[in-house]
Amino acid sequence: MAAFTVIGHHECTTTDAVVTFSSIASSYDHLMLLISARSDQSTYVSGMGMKFNSATTNYSETRLIGSTATPISNRKTGESILRAWGNIPGSSVLADTFSSNTVWIPHYANTANFKSFVARSAVPNNSTTDDQWNVMVSAGLWSDTSAISQIDLSIVAGDDFVQYSNFTLYGVTGA
Repeated sequence: MAAFTVIGHHECTTTDAVVTFSSIASSYDHLMLLISARSDQSTYVSGMGMKFNSATTNYSETRLIGSTATPISNRKTGESILRAWGNIPGSSVLADTFSSNTVWIPHYANTANFKSFVARSAVPNNSTTDDQWNVMVSAGLWSDTSAISQIDLSIVAGDDFVQYSNFTLYGVTGA
């Protein structure tokens, strides 16, 4: 049976440009990140950025996105940051609406292999208009063998996470 241990929790008391979990111990098997967030960006959907160990090279990702009647997919390689791996509502979405995001980072402390992740996100809205809501699943790779000891989260467009956005990092053992 898997055991989940809270490594860190952050709730924005005002706005935050970056949320960082640092000094992540290598004593767990995997990491899980749960996020409920919102952006102050003037849009319906804001993409989040993620970096491991402050590295600015060797990221790639593949995404499947639903925000219209026709889902789309895309792939990015050679990126300086994981871009839009998870989406959150912007300020144009119904007030007080926050996202639901889950990120699984298996074998984060292994120093023999590259690091992968799997994520899912949902941006709810009370609108059925195209691109005013969003669901996404994504997977990515950081082509580096370093153990992950820091995770930085931001808004891709440079905007901020708003008050009450929540971020919880779990260490998972026995899974």
